[in-house]
Amino acid sequence: MTGSDHAGRVYELAGDASFTLTELAAVVAKASGRPMAYEDLTQEAFQSTLLDAGLPAMAARILSDTDAGVAKGALFDDGGTLARLIGRSTTPFHTTITDFVQNQQASTGASRRA
Repeated sequence: MTGSDHAGRVYELAGDASFTLTELAAVVAKASGRPMAYEDLTQEAFQSTLLDAGLPAMAARILSDTDAGVAKGALFDDGGTLARLIGRSTTPFHTTITDFVQNQQASTGASRRA
């Protein structure tokens, strides 16, 4: 992407397959060996939860608004741009998440043993 034909262009980068937050929670649960479930909240309930957790009001509004947009498909992209740019299929999300969780567990375990 160092050539001049990319200058000024905007690329929407997404994996080859979409996934839901319910699917994401299931993959994290399986990879970590710990129970986890996704609970879909209304925008108002999510904002309230964030405020209760101590986030500033502006941050809670931004995150709850972003989450509402994502729920309506704001981040969905099936154009395949990333795969074309990297010259191969993207790594499936379940592989990326599983590897990340297992690496985090390994490094946390290593730091606890040290």
